[in-house]
Amino acid sequence: KQKLRGGCGCILAIGIYAEVERQRYKTLEGVFLAPAVILILLGIIMFIVSFIGVLASLRDNLTLLKVFMYTLTVCLLLELLGGIIALVFRNQTMHVLNKNIRKGMENYYDDLDFKNIMDFVQKKFKCCGGEDFKDWQVNMYHNCSAPGPLACGVPYTCCITTKPNEVANTLCGYKVLNKERLDVINIIHIRGCIDAVLLWFTDNYKIMAGLLLGILLPQFFGVIVSWLYITRVEDAISEYGYYMDGLLDPNAQRRAPKQQGRMAKWCKCMPEFD
Repeated sequence: KQKLRGGCGCILAIGIYAEVERQRYKTLEGVFLAPAVILILLGIIMFIVSFIGVLASLRDNLTLLKVFMYTLTVCLLLELLGGIIALVFRNQTMHVLNKNIRKGMENYYDDLDFKNIMDFVQKKFKCCGGEDFKDWQVNMYHNCSAPGPLACGVPYTCCITTKPNEVANTLCGYKVLNKERLDVINIIHIRGCIDAVLLWFTDNYKIMAGLLLGILLPQFFGVIVSWLYITRVEDAISEYGYYMDGLLDPNAQRRAPKQQGRMAKWCKCMPEFD
């Protein structure tokens, strides 16, 4: 659990640092789409849940143990429900995804976070745009009616490179939006990034299955262990009528109930003393 809290703190620290840098350069209008904000929220949630789990296990507090178990259960169910909904309503999911990508493409040069992500995806998966390379028409600089050298073109990360680590010409996508797909097939990647990423997921289903199991199994294991621990504490309370320090020790001797100080009466998590 100390490692879990350390991991939560690391995620939270990275998110805070990234958010500070984002605010410094005033990038990304949609705040909830910012990776930094997502990392901060994820880190806060993980820290709170893990802290509750640690405190509950140290004090054998039934209330906190149940809060920890129910929180893990809700998170697990929400993740499963979200995955099922995304699969059942696949067309609607693709529509929402493409709509958000096109919205990001509109602010491509004003949003450094999205620009870096989009450039990485286009180079990594050899694709261009959301559904199609002509999606870049939505950008005010790449629209064919815009003035300047970028008009009717696409970013250089869409361009085909023949050598590894080759420095692409930044204007290699010049005037490709007013041409047909077959005319530019040797100049830029014409496949959309949504199809390219989905195809990669399909080809690497074993990796994706392992990743999903790595995310879901620890949560499921945490729910089961919490439930078993809660039943053990409840059995001990029903048998002895109070909590004993030697609960997990079968050789523990029965002792008089502990007393609580004044502060402990206000907070159930406060330590007890003889």
